[in-house]
Amino acid sequence: MSAESSDLRGSSDIPGPPGPFTYWRLRFRTWRGTRPFWAGLFTLLSGLPIAYFPYAEVKIGGLTLAMATTAGAGSLIIGVLLVTLGLTMWFHSIVRVFAGVATILLALVSIPVSNLGGFLIGFLLALIGGALSISWMPGVPAAPGAEGRSRHEAPGPDGAGDRLPFPGSRDGEDPNVTDTTAHANGGRNSAG
Repeated sequence: MSAESSDLRGSSDIPGPPGPFTYWRLRFRTWRGTRPFWAGLFTLLSGLPIAYFPYAEVKIGGLTLAMATTAGAGSLIIGVLLVTLGLTMWFHSIVRVFAGVATILLALVSIPVSNLGGFLIGFLLALIGGALSISWMPGVPAAPGAEGRSRHEAPGPDGAGDRLPFPGSRDGEDPNVTDTTAHANGGRNSAG
C-alpha cells in the first residue's frame, strides 16, 4: 500500500465531532471569559502562603524552625478570607470591585499580621489579584452582522476598499472634520 492511498483512505475533509476533552476545554474557556478568572486565581493563591507560613515547621537537619506567632489566628482568618474572595470573584463576578478592594486591604493588613504577608509572596499575589479584579470589565457582545467593524470608520489610505477606524468621529458627524477645524462649536459640526 502506498503512502498516497493510505492518506486518501484515512483522511476526511469533514471534521468529526469534538471529543470530550475538547468539549470541556471549550466550555471552561467560555466560562473563564465571562468572569475575572485570573484575578480570582491570584487572590485564591495569595491566601495559601499567608495562612500556611505561621503554622509551618521547617526541619533543617536536626533543627526544627517554627514560625508560630501570636498572630497565627489572624493569619488564618486573612488567608481564609482571601481564598473566599477569590472564589467570590469566580462565581459572583458582579461584586468584583468590592472583592478587589477587600483583597487589597487584606493584603496590606497581612504585612504586619502574618510574617510580612506570607514572606511577600501572598502579599504580592493579593495585590495583583485585587488590581485585576477592580480593573476587569465584562465584554460587550458583538452586534449581529457587525463583522468586526466599528461604528466610526474613515476611508482607507486610497479612499476606498478597506476602512480604518476613525477615533474622532461620533454618530452623525463628518469624519473629515477634525478637532483643529475652526468652528464656533469647538471643531464639531452642527449635526452632532
